[in-house]
Amino acid sequence: MINSMFKKKKSVLASAVVSALLLVSLEATAAGGVAPVAKGVSQVNITLTGAEGGTCVVDHTSAKAGPVTFTVVNKTATAITELELLSDNRILGEKENLAPGLPAGKFTLTLDGGKYQIYCPGAKQELINFTVTGKSAAKATGSTADLLKQGTDGYATYVNGVVDAMVVAVNQLKADIDAGDLEKAKAQYAKARPFYERIESDVSGFVLPGFKATDNAGNLDYLIDMRASNQDPKVGWHGFHAIERDLFGEGKITDNTKKLAAELQQNVTRLDSLTKGLTYKPEDLANGAADLLEEVQSNKISGEEEAFSHIDLVDFAGNVEGAQQAFEFLKPGLNKIDPDLTRRVEAQFTNVNKLLDSYRDGKIAGGYRYYTAEVKAADAARLSKAVQALQEPLSKIAEKVATAGGA
Repeated sequence: MINSMFKKKKSVLASAVVSALLLVSLEATAAGGVAPVAKGVSQVNITLTGAEGGTCVVDHTSAKAGPVTFTVVNKTATAITELELLSDNRILGEKENLAPGLPAGKFTLTLDGGKYQIYCPGAKQELINFTVTGKSAAKATGSTADLLKQGTDGYATYVNGVVDAMVVAVNQLKADIDAGDLEKAKAQYAKARPFYERIESDVSGFVLPGFKATDNAGNLDYLIDMRASNQDPKVGWHGFHAIERDLFGEGKITDNTKKLAAELQQNVTRLDSLTKGLTYKPEDLANGAADLLEEVQSNKISGEEEAFSHIDLVDFAGNVEGAQQAFEFLKPGLNKIDPDLTRRVEAQFTNVNKLLDSYRDGKIAGGYRYYTAEVKAADAARLSKAVQALQEPLSKIAEKVATAGGA
């Protein structure tokens, strides 16, 4: 997750929560001292429990400037499924889909001295103050650092190109909808979808002027990509999946479909202009790649993402491609830092892509078989296992690149 982004929220926060920015939770108050440092990275552990309606327990509420890894374990909290680090209403990093009993989730960020908040949506105390002291050490300028910098610059160009292509695809989708051509619109929908899935973790947090990050009405990710299962009733349904419902679920184009298409075109055009100013750190690429694979596990394999069109494997492939591109841009520098880890990640990407290739079908829009109930029942476990095998080594990259020197 990049340090200039905002992110969608599952619900709109009450005004009382805003004032809580100045508070520290009882659990956090009990914690003390500066986070310990292991191999150059400060370590902060957070435990989610179901006690008292949901608690977010942080073992240390301060850390020294520099790389910080946040490790989150959900023991028993059914009402808390995500955690974010905020700064001035911006989301710097996050971990989603934190269901009870699942393995710990983690993300690593390089933080300068200042005031931050740990945000646990759904907890009794949702916002916890977090302090970073001192200043980050200057990055080394040796060959490894230079290679990582070249990688982040190249990745920024990649993201800009993907969003540019999405604008073109959505323009064509709108044209087909305006013409009332249902079959062309269905085919174009499948062509437009993967662009957003490739770079979602990088661009999914922009908020329109006049809105807060917690307000779905101005959150571009909500307006572009919200699924039926996560609707905010105060804002309603917008974006790709509302159009999907009309085209594939209702099987018709209405005046409202045309309105939705015009709104989607406007919002992806806004997104295109906003992404042009983004910059990235190496750990942003690593965290973003991990987030894309979590999207696969939580939404694509379950069949939740494309409930009407059933082109979930198209989105699956888009997430994997985006994660692999982030890795590929980091690879020259990562090879110098940890060549064994680099080879392991490469091998697992090869395995996942080989498995995805077995589902290709050139006769279907988007190029992959429909993810029907039959396919899901037969193959979901196999797909999930392959992605998990990739997630394990990939999750180690953020700390590696965040502490890279100039060797």
